[in-house]
Amino acid sequence: MELKDLVIREMEIEDLNEVFDIESSSSPHPWSKKMFLDEIKSSFSHCFTIQRHGVPQCRVMGFICFRNLGEESELLNICVHPQYRGIGIGKKLMQFYIDFSQEMKIKTFHLEVNVSNQPAIQLYQFFYYQSSGKRKKFYQNQFDALLMTRKA
Repeated sequence: MELKDLVIREMEIEDLNEVFDIESSSSPHPWSKKMFLDEIKSSFSHCFTIQRHGVPQCRVMGFICFRNLGEESELLNICVHPQYRGIGIGKKLMQFYIDFSQEMKIKTFHLEVNVSNQPAIQLYQFFYYQSSGKRKKFYQNQFDALLMTRKA
């Protein structure tokens, strides 16, 4: 499989079971289906999936959700199915997100990530995100959140 064979499209309600399965297998405190549904319905939010192009019964391989408001964007959630990690899908989703948002005149990008999630931090640093602060014991009143920002 090559990355050029993948397509990114808007998340649909029909995708929720697969998206939730990916989220549940990847996060110790996953979003609920209702949280995804709320983001799909929000006029400020954008949710996309990545799949193989032209494969009829193709499974969702990953997803990304973010909000754009004014000249700022916040990355809410990004996840790649464990079976497809390490081949560039996360980078493809992030590049799509940045390109999509810059077309909407976004100038500043924000996110927060668990300080122990080194693969995610490395991905964000690849896209020039820099540390902009910490929230102590933000996750489960136990783990710090690293705040990161990127300027367009």
